[in-house]
Amino acid sequence: MRRALPAVFFLASLLALPAGAVRADTVELRFDELIRKPVGPRGLEFSDKLLGAQGRQVRIAGYMVREETPRAGSFRLAPQPVGEDDDESSDLPASTFTVLLDPAQSQRFVLNPKGLITIEGRLEVGRQEAPDGRVSWLRLQLAPDALTLTSDNKP
Repeated sequence: MRRALPAVFFLASLLALPAGAVRADTVELRFDELIRKPVGPRGLEFSDKLLGAQGRQVRIAGYMVREETPRAGSFRLAPQPVGEDDDESSDLPASTFTVLLDPAQSQRFVLNPKGLITIEGRLEVGRQEAPDGRVSWLRLQLAPDALTLTSDNKP
């Protein structure tokens, strides 16, 4: 009896646009402009640029977080290469994004590419708790066509 192997997917959006090509309505973001500077007495606060991009299509370059146990349907994007253990604490930067696949792709896993990647998706800002208890403050919702099959594994 053959055991079904999960298909592995890669972000097609990494290859979709040549360097420098961006849709006119896309907001370019950089990790160094997400948090207000200097940090004030209220602690970390999101920048006006980030808050102004809420609900819009944004593009940002970063590194996919190496997770001990990857989760289907999402991954995280950080400003520098980092990994995360499955314990309760999180050492991830405050500016880490949770990148959400299209709901129809919620059972898919994304292959962790090595190096800097550029992601484009609809920005969601605000506290949200996932069913597994993980809390995110920044999310990017990918378009349905953002993934492409890179493995021919079939059930």
